[in-house]
Amino acid sequence: MGFFFVLVAIVAAAVLWFIGVYNRLVGLRNQVQNAWKQIDVQLKRRHDLIPNLVNTVRGMMKFEQETLDRVISARAKAVSATTVAQKGQAEGELTQALGRLFAVAEAYPDFKSNQNALQLQEELTSTENKIGFARQFYNDLVMRFNTAQQVFPANLVAPSFGFSPAEFLEIAEADRVVPVVDLSTSAPAAGGPAAGAPGAGAPPAAPTA
Repeated sequence: MGFFFVLVAIVAAAVLWFIGVYNRLVGLRNQVQNAWKQIDVQLKRRHDLIPNLVNTVRGMMKFEQETLDRVISARAKAVSATTVAQKGQAEGELTQALGRLFAVAEAYPDFKSNQNALQLQEELTSTENKIGFARQFYNDLVMRFNTAQQVFPANLVAPSFGFSPAEFLEIAEADRVVPVVDLSTSAPAAGGPAAGAPGAGAPPAAPTA
């Protein structure tokens, strides 16, 4: 009889352990999914702001059509990305394209004086910061979720419960590259000569005798 009670206690303990592991993994998975939704909200916000920015600066940056096209193309790629890895790479390329756009825009006085363009730039910068914080929070939760599956003895049962490691949202290499902008060949903007253009701000030549 005593052996029977011991066996029942062992089985009950094992069942409770399985329930505890399952519930913990479910909770972590839900947190990861919720954190990803927060990132997705900010990404969509950025995607919505970009067409407004492009339309605003198109007239004042008519000599930078290639730069604008790169932003439009990078946005389209980011919108169509589906997996976490694809989104990380595409969003990094979009960040680089936007960085180049803003770097080039500094050469155009009309951009600096256009309140709508400056407001959109500020909103995009704020959204970028929110994406960065949300991405860090998401990756921290992914680390906890994946670790909970890999530790012994949970790693023996997690696959049978249908759990699999979540993907980290990696920072694409393009996200770390500082755009290099050569304005030496930029045409003057409508509001004045581009920064660094010949004759911009230079004193008149002294008359010859």
